[in-house]
Amino acid sequence: MDLKTNYLGIELRNPIVVGASPLVDDLDAVRRLEEARVGAIVMHSLFEEQLLQEQWTDHLDRELVAESFAEARSYLPEPAEYRLGPENYLEQVRKVKQAVTCPVIGSLNGITGKGWTDHARLIQQAGADALELNLYRVAGSPDESPEEVEAQALEVVRSVKAAVTIPVAVKISPFYTALGNFASRLAAAGADGIVLFNRFYQPDIDVERLEVEPSLRLSTPAELLLRLRWLALLFGRVPADLAVTGGVHDAVDVVKSLMAGARAVQVVSALLRRGPGEAATLIEGLTKWMADHDYESVTQMQGAMSLARVADPSAYERGNYLKILNSWRGIA
Repeated sequence: MDLKTNYLGIELRNPIVVGASPLVDDLDAVRRLEEARVGAIVMHSLFEEQLLQEQWTDHLDRELVAESFAEARSYLPEPAEYRLGPENYLEQVRKVKQAVTCPVIGSLNGITGKGWTDHARLIQQAGADALELNLYRVAGSPDESPEEVEAQALEVVRSVKAAVTIPVAVKISPFYTALGNFASRLAAAGADGIVLFNRFYQPDIDVERLEVEPSLRLSTPAELLLRLRWLALLFGRVPADLAVTGGVHDAVDVVKSLMAGARAVQVVSALLRRGPGEAATLIEGLTKWMADHDYESVTQMQGAMSLARVADPSAYERGNYLKILNSWRGIA
């Protein structure tokens, strides 16, 4: 059984990739992921806010004008709130790289190009085999146009691609007016891969204390459906490798993702719930499913249920919407 897949021009021993998560902070967990034979590991993100905070701190130390920046600094989380500062992050990339034989993918999270290129180079120098740009942005201002949002993202991709020689994937949200067109433009800007989709963590409201509070919920299998649809719509139509993240919890979810068009299947919540050893369970489940259904390789499966190959393409488009609405019969 051939589980190998090619993602970002890198051959992976299987398509199970550990998505960006706190697991990489624990080298014991990293070694357990290596024992499970995962295909690759994505570092958790180094945030643009961390880079800005470091730059401002350096400036204050040199200029001794802390009072002038007191208000600006208050907008950023305290350094202790980040898992790893920029220097420690680079050191952790080196340690993870030494602990495993699979590819290690660095991650940067932000919305502008400022300061990213230098750290992209440093992550490459630390040994990362590829880089994932996490374009996490809530474009909530009525004054900001879709063109401005997309142009800024494309400029980040172009800047980072010009700064490094390793492959670059871009992790995006589903909230774009014309997502297919934007994906094509990301590829034209140099993106080697596109990761579908970023999960926006929605704040909740405490109605007793009248406060907005952060809310962290792990993914559920229901979230995979949106990703399957866009994998199937983009496969073979955008010149970039596709990866899925969010909603993958068992081996059947992995199979669905591959058939929709994913070259890599990122898993996080299942590993956080059940531990690093769950990766081995997913790989074993994928292998068994392929054997039971007479598939000899992962590449044979990839895109088999994409828009380009299914008998009824309307299942991914508007026709399915109409069919589902008309199928509801209510309570007898």
